[in-house]
Amino acid sequence: MPTMLLRLAGPLQSWGVESKFETRRTQSYPTKSGVIGLLAAALGYPRDAPLDRLNTLNFGVRVDQEGELLSDYHMARGKKDKDIYITNRLYLADAVFLVGLESENLAFLQELEKALKNPAFPLFLGRRSCVPTMPIFLGVRDTSLLDALRNEKWLVSEWRQKKSPPKKLRIIVDAEVPNPSSLVKDLPVSFSKDHREFGLRSVRQEYLDIQGKPQEHDAWSELE
Repeated sequence: MPTMLLRLAGPLQSWGVESKFETRRTQSYPTKSGVIGLLAAALGYPRDAPLDRLNTLNFGVRVDQEGELLSDYHMARGKKDKDIYITNRLYLADAVFLVGLESENLAFLQELEKALKNPAFPLFLGRRSCVPTMPIFLGVRDTSLLDALRNEKWLVSEWRQKKSPPKKLRIIVDAEVPNPSSLVKDLPVSFSKDHREFGLRSVRQEYLDIQGKPQEHDAWSELE
C-alpha cells in the first residue's frame, strides 16, 4: 500500500498523551491524535467532525532527532484577576521526526497532500504555539509503512550528522496484533470542545541502525 511521508520539525513541539492538573506533559514522539489533528486542520474540519476516515490511516514515526526536553514555567489568570495559577508545560526543543501514513486509498492520500500544501487552518505541532518549519509534506512512496520509514534518508542536517550521529533510529508504528502492554491513549474519537475523547491503540517499536538495518527492540539498551 502507498505511504505518505511527513517531516515534523520546528523550534518547539509538544505531543500530549495525558495532561493532569498543572503539569502538561509531552510524548517523546508525535502522537497519532496530534497528527490526525494536524491533518484535520489542513482539511478544514470543524472540531466536531467525524474522524473515521483519518483514523483508518496506518500510522508510524521514525525519530530522526530526539530533541531536548524543555519546561516552561507558566502563569495564567482565571476568570477573575485575582485567580492566578501556575502550570509547567513541557516541550521538545529542536526535534525532527519522519511520520508515515499508509492507506490502500491513494486518492485519499492525494487529497491529504493537496490539503497540506494549501491548509484551511494554520498547522501546528501539538500546540498552537509550536509552529512547524517547512517542508512538511515529503511525498507519497509506493511501499509499505515500515519500508518507507526504514528506507527514507535521514532528515537531520549534514553538520549534525557528522557532529553527533546516533547508533540507531527508533521507529514506532501501529501494532498489527493488539498488545495490552503497549497501549497508548492517543486515538482520537472527537476533538469537540464539549466532549474531547480518545481511544486506545497498540504500538510496537524497532530500532534502525544508521546503515538502514532494522534491529529488534532491546529493553536493556535503554540502560546503557
